[in-house]
Amino acid sequence: MEKHVVVVYPHPDDESFGAAGTITQFREQGVPVTYLCGTLGEMGRNMGNPTFANRETLPDIRKKELKDACEVLDMELRMLGYRDKTLEFEDRSAVAEHLKGILDEIEPSLVITHYPEHAVHPDHNALGAAAIEAVRRMAPEKRPTVWAQAITNNYLEELGNPEVINDVSDQFDTKMKAVFAHDSQAAPMLGGGYDQKEVMEYARNMFSKEAFFIWNYE
Repeated sequence: MEKHVVVVYPHPDDESFGAAGTITQFREQGVPVTYLCGTLGEMGRNMGNPTFANRETLPDIRKKELKDACEVLDMELRMLGYRDKTLEFEDRSAVAEHLKGILDEIEPSLVITHYPEHAVHPDHNALGAAAIEAVRRMAPEKRPTVWAQAITNNYLEELGNPEVINDVSDQFDTKMKAVFAHDSQAAPMLGGGYDQKEVMEYARNMFSKEAFFIWNYE
């Protein structure tokens, strides 16, 4: 069993869409989980459906949604304080050192993050690369395993099959509760909520498995 799991993604909702089922599995085992969230997602285009946010209110709304989702998932939240859509321009070494300091404190046995260059969004690629570099800089005897999540359309062709494929069907309801905690984002992306059967059927097909590659530091 894992000692402590740290999840590193750049935006509120990345944790819910990407790994909420896996996070729930760990929490069901009694494993502590900490989410290091890079930004507030304040430059996101989605403003709710129907619209209820604007550019000025979105940061506070997404922060509250993030806290609500983390409460659903029963995990600790730490905000890294970076600005949305700028992570690719941050000094990679400085971000890695920032993350390393937190990882040295927590001493996790597993880190979950995005697979660089296979994570669609520049923020995903940049923070994933920084997280992987942070772990590389740790003392080998304290270095956690890294699970890297690829989400590009062609990742199977380029990377092969992921080593970890978690069936999270039993955790699906918790995952979707966390996803819909991000109301400003989930409703526009999924086109509805719990009360729409077709939405939930689509989500069950899409989100009942979560896959990760084990990063090789050799």
